[in-house]
Amino acid sequence: MLYLGRYNNSIDAKGRLVIPAKFREKLCEGGDSFVICRGLENNLYVFSREEFEEFAESLMNPEQPDPNAWQRRQFFMLGAVEVEPDKQGRILLGEDLIRFAGIEKDVVVAGNGRHIEIWSKERFPDAASFGDIGTLSAGLAEFGLKL
Repeated sequence: MLYLGRYNNSIDAKGRLVIPAKFREKLCEGGDSFVICRGLENNLYVFSREEFEEFAESLMNPEQPDPNAWQRRQFFMLGAVEVEPDKQGRILLGEDLIRFAGIEKDVVVAGNGRHIEIWSKERFPDAASFGDIGTLSAGLAEFGLKL
């Protein structure tokens, strides 16, 4: 399942956010709820329940000894919340996640392939933040990717 597209939105005074219908339908395919957790760039990641279970399982993989595994697991799991949209498609983000992501009012809800990201509009990366396009395109060839 791929999440694509970008939507500008805002949270209301109670900390509720409307998840775009296009995303909400995919997120709720396996049930009525989905999971939001901290993201790596002071943003939030949104997964379907099934996708989050797979992600969590990979964080708890005992076959790969890694001294940072505990910290990664704590980072993602301790802040994760399961949410269920109301009839208007709104979810409650909660104070901890709002504070972590630096959200004041305006947000960007963007598909990033296998998950959705929620960004404070002020922190959302613009094209310039991705660096030199030539370097990016050269890197594609290294991995056998073609446009």
